[in-house]
Amino acid sequence: MTTTTPLVDPRVIALAHYAGRAILETVLARHGITFQQSVTLRLAAVADGPVGREQLVGGVTDALKIDATEVHGVVDELIAAQLLIPDGASDLRITDAGRELYAATSGETAPITARIYDGIPAEDLAVTGRVLRLITERAGAELTALRG
Repeated sequence: MTTTTPLVDPRVIALAHYAGRAILETVLARHGITFQQSVTLRLAAVADGPVGREQLVGGVTDALKIDATEVHGVVDELIAAQLLIPDGASDLRITDAGRELYAATSGETAPITARIYDGIPAEDLAVTGRVLRLITERAGAELTALRG
């Protein structure tokens, strides 16, 4: 029996995405945080300081392709959980608790990610990265056109 490498298609990409996301969501659930909250918290954690609420919402909206109203709700949840706090009239800042949570979830997922990627040649990862970026860019343009 000959094993063939599957061509990259939407199903293959989706299966890889959902496999990875299931791992992440399992880790996040142990910490009482959702995927959307994690994405939002990450953007605040990697910022060089306070981040504008609209900038944060825009980043999450762009990354997850979800409605800004939903992201504002996620931001409010993070503020209520004291993982983000207002900083001035329109900025937000990650709290120490938010930074600790981000570090904990990142620390738990890093070795899992390392095991998943272990042994994949760097050249294969580079090609895959280029192809996925192109697909993401094209899909984003199509989504923009569909939403008009």
